Amino acid sequence: MKRILIPTDFSEASYNALEYAVQLFINEACTFYVVNTYTPVALYTTTIYDSHTSLNVDLGEMYKKASLENLDKIITRATDAYPNNKHTFNPISSYNVLTVEVNEIVATLKIDAIIMGTSGASGLKEVFIGSQTMQVVKDAKVPVIGVPDNYKFKALKDILFTTDYRSGTNQVGLSLLEGLCRKHIARLIFLNAYYGIELDREQLENKELLDEYFERDAHLNEVADGMDVLEAVADFQSKHKIDLLVLVHNKHSFFENLLFTPVVRNIVHHASVPFMILPPSKTTL
Repeated sequence: MKRILIPTDFSEASYNALEYAVQLFINEACTFYVVNTYTPVALYTTTIYDSHTSLNVDLGEMYKKASLENLDKIITRATDAYPNNKHTFNPISSYNVLTVEVNEIVATLKIDAIIMGTSGASGLKEVFIGSQTMQVVKDAKVPVIGVPDNYKFKALKDILFTTDYRSGTNQVGLSLLEGLCRKHIARLIFLNAYYGIELDREQLENKELLDEYFERDAHLNEVADGMDVLEAVADFQSKHKIDLLVLVHNKHSFFENLLFTPVVRNIVHHASVPFMILPPSKTTL
């Protein structure tokens, strides 16, 4: 049984991610943990803590009650729209910072994936919504699937996996990806950004291992000549329709991270299709 964590702030964007999740795993037994965190500003104020303890307690209870009521509403909304006896929903309401709560739930409940809404907007909306997703991606030990605002679920047909062939098959989330390919009978396209330097021995071995790992699934290898990752993805999408974009958030050196992090941030903020960010390989956890 899959265990899927879905953070929500009760916005339409976060509900859209919940809808996407139940449809993505429509034929699988799943437990969906729908989590809402709240951090009332007043609870951090020392003067209120010291002088108005009863007010502080009442305020905390008020937020807790509202959180649980809203969780019940969105879960009912989802189960009414997509009744499925294979799916179970558990609400989680917590007075905590989202990223801290997510990491605790992932470790405690052995979560398989996190699915959350994200925004393609610019300005302040991008800063606030995008920063939450980026923080979850940055710290996640399991795959994070981001669903762009207003994106409506489409059956997976083509999945684009951008790779430098450095991570191979020793990586968290690869079994989840293979399962999606198999369940949806989707084609997986490996896309490698090529700068005129031939793949080294390690990369060639990993390429072969990936071919073997996905041997039951339709897959092929593509090369983007003279392009960086973002250019390669944009070029491919200009010619082909994809339903899911996959990339690995590898832990590199400080200077390599300066180059890689903007790629993830750009995808999180501006992707037009859902994306799956795989965490670093198991050996680096």
